[in-house]
Amino acid sequence: MKSIDSLIEYTARFSALILITLTLLIVYDAFSRYLFHSGSIALQELEWHLFDFVILLGIPYALKEGAHVRVDIFHTNFSLKTKTILDIISQLIFILPFSFLVIYMGYDYVLQSFIQVEGSSDPGGLPYRFIVKSLMLLSFCLLILQSISQLTKSIKILKL
Repeated sequence: MKSIDSLIEYTARFSALILITLTLLIVYDAFSRYLFHSGSIALQELEWHLFDFVILLGIPYALKEGAHVRVDIFHTNFSLKTKTILDIISQLIFILPFSFLVIYMGYDYVLQSFIQVEGSSDPGGLPYRFIVKSLMLLSFCLLILQSISQLTKSIKILKL
């Protein structure tokens, strides 16, 4: 499972680089709009696309690091065994089924976008929107892999 964790770590670092780029792009966009009274639809769409990268590639990393949503008020007071059992249940009942559902429901959506070579509907917008839409499938595939990695680790903890 170290290979899965390494892959998720790599995508998180890539996401961090994109976040730096996004921050610089937003600063540039704000300066150009407010100081020079010029703006670009393509630039604004690029900001949204980069934001999509950051969020979607960050989801599996959040699971890996235990930074995902859960009720920490209760979770911190539980024993290691109880925490581990709850993690296994949450993986099997929530994360994996939801991830498979998103991939199943999103596949045709992304495929249609690829077939149409979908781009922005705005004049001056960015082409190739299907690339960003395909991130949804990639993100949830990575989430499934990370969930399997977490399950494996949890099962090992229970066996101890």
